[in-house]
Amino acid sequence: MPQILTPDLVVLDADLGADKEAVIRALAARAAGTDRVVDGDGLAAAVLERESLTPTGMGAGIAIPHCKSAAVREPSLAFARLDPPVDFGAPDGPADLVFMIMAPDGAAETHLAVLSRLAGSLIDEQFTDALRAASSPAEVVALVEGVVADRDEADAAPVAEGARSIVAVTACPTGIAHTYMAADALKAAAERAGVRIDVETQGSSGTKRLDPAVIAAADAVVFAVDVDVRDRGRFAGKPFVQVPVKRGIDAPDALIQEALGHADDPKGPRVAGSASSEAAPAQPSGSLGGTVKRALLTGVSYMIPFVAGGGLLLALGFLLGGFEIAFVVEGTSLSTAQQVALGSSLWNLPDGGLLYYLGCVAFAIGQASMGFLVPALAGYIAYGIADRPGIAPGFVAGAVSGLMGAGFLGGIVGGLLAGLAAWWIGTWRVPSWMRGLMPVVIIPLLASIFASGLMVVLLGGPIAAISNALTGFLSGLSGTAAILLGLLLGTMMAFDLGGPVNKVAYAFAVAGLSEGTPENPAPWMIMAAVMAAGMVPPLGMALATVLDRKLFTKAEQENGKAAWLLGASFISEGAIPFAAADPLRVIPASILGAATTGAISMAAGVTSQAPHGGIFVFFAIGSIGMFVVAIVVGTIITGLAVVALKRWARRRPAAEVAAEPTLVTA
Repeated sequence: MPQILTPDLVVLDADLGADKEAVIRALAARAAGTDRVVDGDGLAAAVLERESLTPTGMGAGIAIPHCKSAAVREPSLAFARLDPPVDFGAPDGPADLVFMIMAPDGAAETHLAVLSRLAGSLIDEQFTDALRAASSPAEVVALVEGVVADRDEADAAPVAEGARSIVAVTACPTGIAHTYMAADALKAAAERAGVRIDVETQGSSGTKRLDPAVIAAADAVVFAVDVDVRDRGRFAGKPFVQVPVKRGIDAPDALIQEALGHADDPKGPRVAGSASSEAAPAQPSGSLGGTVKRALLTGVSYMIPFVAGGGLLLALGFLLGGFEIAFVVEGTSLSTAQQVALGSSLWNLPDGGLLYYLGCVAFAIGQASMGFLVPALAGYIAYGIADRPGIAPGFVAGAVSGLMGAGFLGGIVGGLLAGLAAWWIGTWRVPSWMRGLMPVVIIPLLASIFASGLMVVLLGGPIAAISNALTGFLSGLSGTAAILLGLLLGTMMAFDLGGPVNKVAYAFAVAGLSEGTPENPAPWMIMAAVMAAGMVPPLGMALATVLDRKLFTKAEQENGKAAWLLGASFISEGAIPFAAADPLRVIPASILGAATTGAISMAAGVTSQAPHGGIFVFFAIGSIGMFVVAIVVGTIITGLAVVALKRWARRRPAAEVAAEPTLVTA
């Protein structure tokens, strides 16, 4: 275990000044007298800058000024027991125990984990009482070493079976102290309330992301944060409460009760968005397969806004200007729409008039937006693996993929190569003077050379050939093959209602959307089948609650009302409350209806140039009548099937199952 506190950094019963600035400067000067800090003034400035964001007085006589700074050579603590106490901004009065936490900009995760354990221990009264009673600096050091060595940051203590469940995210600007103190306070409050809690600390010592299954099963979410929640879309649809991180420390019991109250209130606040369009970023610490899967879904989730805006603009352009505006002008590389948009204006309209001109403008903007599809896909796949340093090399690899004609398949490969290269380069041990250059110069440069170089020299050509073959295969789909593909896509969309299987089908449709043209509508047909099928499960559950209300609880009846709008908007997660309560009836019924809808949509040649929006993007849907027919048929099938299963597929009582004889083998 790395030693973070030494006797020469402990001050007992001292007067370090009349205000917190004086105390901070005194402790920084003391730290500068060791080999752990290279610049005492720089350290003090960094701590005071952090202090200006949020006071670090925690109450109960404790303050934890802290920072990350290039002035710090090694993660360390300075401790002062003040006499007299000094005001650090706590509402209950001045602090007599001051821990100044100092971390270098590039601190190793192990060291930061030790600091986070200490920060969490400061809510333990036995620990703080022992600090007040310590008679020597050596005794203080021993106490600190004891808590950082023994403290367990595992999941909350077991609670009663069937207990309610909450997930929480804690985060502060520096991610050192408040983040972990709030997490521990919430865990303790949940244990007192008999509630299971899983906390994701988005702090400096790394983020262990919540399991999607844990999020899905949770009754509510608590965000105790002073910064944006990373990938908030994972929690879409969940009842939530959001407060500053300090309130997570000061009033954790109230937060737990408030979150549960929102869960019981159908009209309570819900996290905005749709989980089907969001994905959690990669966790390089997990298995390679899991990392790649999460990175791919991250890339798709960030790509969708480009596709959504661009696709709708293309559809609007076709609506106003006709399909011929997509054709390339002979002798140029521009589409008709681009040429009209560049060569005309409101004061110099083309022959087609105002609407034709506006259609060309919309189409030209849509083309520009869709041009980001592959670079955005690759860039955010790389981001899912390597965080921010992966974005630039990922975008470059995606652009090179487009140059090589490798399409979205090339974007996927390029993004993975760029992300893995950036992540690996980021693990290099480099001199301290080079650390600041790594994320902004060295990693983007070397990772771009590696990933894009491989695409140009070795991989781009073969991937382009595969991409062209896949496009040709999809273009030739008709008859039975198209219907079978619709059945498969519909089944996948309803299988786990926003889970990994659902996302694979959705990602497949979105990734190919830019390949669609009036001459090659197959990608648009696939998108329409996926969207229509994804609308069926919530609509089917809503219909079922109307057909036979007594089969559903009061809460399910309320959820059924909301499911009409969720289904119409293509938010498959609207069926999750029903599936969670009765998966063996709801999931098969949903699959039956969604598969039928997918098959009808493909057979009828329905197209969609929009990746999301459901019925509200009707102007982007070709054969809107058959689109509606397919959804209505699937909804009726799902609604009737779930009612029939609930009436006649009897759920066996637990007591009856338990009474069955058990086969024992030797």
